[in-house]
Amino acid sequence: MQINEREICVYVIMDIFNEGAYNNIILRNTLKKYNTLTRTQKSFITEVVNGTLRNLIYIDYIIDSFSKIKTSKMKPFILSNLRVSIYQIKFMDKVPNSAVCDEAVKLAKKKGFQNLSGFVNGILRNVIRNIDNIVYPNKETDFINYISIKYSYPKWILDYWLESFNKEEVEDICNASNIPPKICACVNFLKTNKNEIKSILNNENIEIEDGNFNEKAIYLYKSSNITDLKSFKDGLFHIMDESSMLVGDILSPEENSIVYDICAAPGGKSFYISELLNNTGQVKAFDIYDHKLELIKKSADRLGLSNIIYEINDATVHDHEKENKADYVLIDAPCSGLGLLRKKPDIKYTKTKDDIDNLVKLQREILSACYNYVKIGGVLVYSTCTISNKENLLNIKWFLENYNYELDSITPYLKNYKYLETADKGYVQFLPNKHNTDGFFIARMIRKG
Repeated sequence: MQINEREICVYVIMDIFNEGAYNNIILRNTLKKYNTLTRTQKSFITEVVNGTLRNLIYIDYIIDSFSKIKTSKMKPFILSNLRVSIYQIKFMDKVPNSAVCDEAVKLAKKKGFQNLSGFVNGILRNVIRNIDNIVYPNKETDFINYISIKYSYPKWILDYWLESFNKEEVEDICNASNIPPKICACVNFLKTNKNEIKSILNNENIEIEDGNFNEKAIYLYKSSNITDLKSFKDGLFHIMDESSMLVGDILSPEENSIVYDICAAPGGKSFYISELLNNTGQVKAFDIYDHKLELIKKSADRLGLSNIIYEINDATVHDHEKENKADYVLIDAPCSGLGLLRKKPDIKYTKTKDDIDNLVKLQREILSACYNYVKIGGVLVYSTCTISNKENLLNIKWFLENYNYELDSITPYLKNYKYLETADKGYVQFLPNKHNTDGFFIARMIRKG
């Protein structure tokens, strides 16, 4: 049976919005399900799905500009069909616009929407003729609406970011967060070195380049399924953004130390810390879900990491047995994930302002429950993968007011990192527009008593 990749795209988009599926998970499962897809087809599906998500508000604005029936009233299949088609028309040039329209009409008929095929045809033909004549809000007089449509961001996120950044910075963050990221990997120096892994990957037809900041970081190109590579199966690297690696660098554990990773899943930071310890000491990986710990253990075994101990643990509940036991504690807290929009654009549409307020409460519960697990004089690092003042700096200020800790300069642990003006103060906010990484917040603190 011939596979129609455009039909796959339509159903993936439908599942994300109608079933609450996560785009990265459903994409991975879909590509695995259709195992006869070529690399080109997989690349097309990934680009169309993620591109449609990144530009969804913009696309819906275009549809609403030409349709008497608004997007909120359309049948899910028809809306999804129009969305992926308009993404191709507006943002891709691989397929002629006329062919995009014809395919969308055929797909509507194939799925039993014969009576709406003319509607689909009319909308798309009209868009093709008038795509350059659409009227948008004025940037100077209506900044929020303009940015919301141009970069497809809900207005509440823009209002929230404007509390911490000026208009130019907010636009830069939105623009950078809409650019698909390169795949970043962390080289496992316990098994290989930079020159060797480059040679191995080149022999596997993978193009690579060095990381921007971290000596262990490499970027991978032209790989449709990294987990199929022999080098991956042999544990020579694991996928990890450079900003996440910096969490371990700032923690900077000495060999033979005891480290608690309080919210360990999916495990990347535990792996990195284990490698920094050179497989000495102990990394205690905690998570509330047993199946997540099993996945961490499976990956750790692949990487040859033997100093990680796995324990089910509710981070919000204080455990007296853990008091004053760790030399280092990492709290990579559950967060809104607004720093991951380059990889997970659906986050824009699934989070709300109330979610942030609830997460702040959760983050403070975790900090309160775990503050004395680290020994006096030991290090606690707090991190999130978000761009959110409430979840980041305001949480740290609250913590320092309530617990006997002080911030510790992170400048000694940085190499080649630029635009980190607050490093001497003990914390840093990575931004995709400044650092070409995920949005990440990291603070290093010393326990005084």
